[in-house]
Amino acid sequence: MNERIKIVNGKVVVPGKILPQGTVLVADGKIVGVEEGDIDFADAISIDAKGQYISPGFIDIHIHGGGGYDFMDGTAEAFLQIAAIHAQHGTTAMLPTTLTSEKEDLLVTLDAYEQANKINTQGAAFLGMHLEGPYFAMIQRGAQDPKYIRDPDPAEYREILENYSCIKRWSAAPELKGAIEFGKYVRSKNILLAMAHTDAVYEEAVEGFRNGYSLATHFYSAMSGVTRRNAFRYAGVIEAAYLLDEMDVEIIADGVHLPAPLLQLVHKIKGTEHTALITDAMRAAGMPEGESVLGSLQNGLKVIVEDGVAKLPDRTAFAGSVATADRLVRTMIEIAGISLTDTIRMITETPARIMGVLDRKGTLQVGKDADILVFDKDIRILQTIVNGRIVYQTA
Repeated sequence: MNERIKIVNGKVVVPGKILPQGTVLVADGKIVGVEEGDIDFADAISIDAKGQYISPGFIDIHIHGGGGYDFMDGTAEAFLQIAAIHAQHGTTAMLPTTLTSEKEDLLVTLDAYEQANKINTQGAAFLGMHLEGPYFAMIQRGAQDPKYIRDPDPAEYREILENYSCIKRWSAAPELKGAIEFGKYVRSKNILLAMAHTDAVYEEAVEGFRNGYSLATHFYSAMSGVTRRNAFRYAGVIEAAYLLDEMDVEIIADGVHLPAPLLQLVHKIKGTEHTALITDAMRAAGMPEGESVLGSLQNGLKVIVEDGVAKLPDRTAFAGSVATADRLVRTMIEIAGISLTDTIRMITETPARIMGVLDRKGTLQVGKDADILVFDKDIRILQTIVNGRIVYQTA
């Protein structure tokens, strides 16, 4: 039984504004009151926000790991530990994400998700699985293992989707042979389809969008821009995402993958309503810098974590983010100069809408899941509540 909770004396971040001194009430895992001033609420645990911010929980729709664990480890323990470590940084809901792999390793990870999801009560909630790959353009593979990259295989993806209802998102390159047919099948299952690790030209990206590829995965990273072929210029996926008004983008707002001018450009063109902040975090998130592994410990890629990002051993490219959600918010506010309300919306309401869960998550409104944060002006997380449970609080 979830407890009754009253969070009082805080700056409450609600859609379109901030209540300067408000109260949020929680009962049975749901928000039952959001008002200015104090509210009587008998038999409740009282949390004094002491003038700090009360916000919807952060929603990370693209994340691979943290705290020394990766979802590709294929264990329920890895899922639970990642959920717990990121809850300390404000994430209350997440979409565990895979890497390109052998089909057998992918199935092990999907099985581990189903096991962990049944017992996950001490960390960020799971919104379903995100399959990143293996249907990618080899030239845009980034740190994805090339030996697993291939064109869409109808027998393979149909079998996977028929056996695992936990899959809620799939990222692929829309220009590949069979990618449009793949996209249509994925959308028929009401699964979010995103374009990623793609070398498509503008026309191919537009065709992908028209056939369900509605989100640009880690925008700018592993993605085509303007190219020249036989002296002629071609626009790419980046330009398509800007010109297609209804296309959503997600950005790794760590200040490293995208510097301030690009963060500002994305926000200026796509706006808060079509931009989601993601960590894309690998296992080294929340850990000291040094050597780490991208993907499974058994057959993953050795990387070096330095300068606040993971790099390939030869340092020629990034190999994953080590960001946490609170860092994304700080970066957008302090480095990109975006307002707190816009920034919060990009990591709460917008990802909830993209994933089709805005009816129950993403804003502090009566009837929604009690996913709530208390944080200070430096976005230091003081309290994390997931589905009405206090899963983290500072000493």
